[in-house]
Amino acid sequence: MACFGPWTSVRDRCGRQPSFAAAFAYVTEVMTPGAAAHVRIAALPAGASHRHELAGGAYAMEMAYLTKPRAEGFFESHRRFIDVQVVVEGDEFMEVTAAATLGLAQPYDPAKDFTKHADADAPSVLRVSAGQAAIFWPEDAHMPSLAVGRPALVRKTVVKVPVAD
Repeated sequence: MACFGPWTSVRDRCGRQPSFAAAFAYVTEVMTPGAAAHVRIAALPAGASHRHELAGGAYAMEMAYLTKPRAEGFFESHRRFIDVQVVVEGDEFMEVTAAATLGLAQPYDPAKDFTKHADADAPSVLRVSAGQAAIFWPEDAHMPSLAVGRPALVRKTVVKVPVAD
């Protein structure tokens, strides 16, 4: 099930697998003020995103966006990649529940590694603020980018870590 909290705690609890090495080294850079990755994300204008390639088949989507009302959100899950979502600036709500308990809104698209799920009756709600992270495995349906109150700017990176065979 999902792992979340302050970045250093998430790293220490969930990052012992070798497949996470490149992702966690990158996130450490992202979380270091003045480091290239941190500066790059801080400079993104609202609505922009950038893909950054990492070792071992992992990659990061660096982004800046306005959070959205829950009514505009949806649950998603992925089969080939684990999401490491790290908020660099701002805060947002994320919801999570077991993908197996949800109906499908759109079937799995292998080209996008994406399944869109029906809504959940009682998901867990996480408030993820700057310096915090959430890791979602393939069994976790998650709804990120939700507004805490009014829509607000969030800068974040989502690292896609390949699922180990």
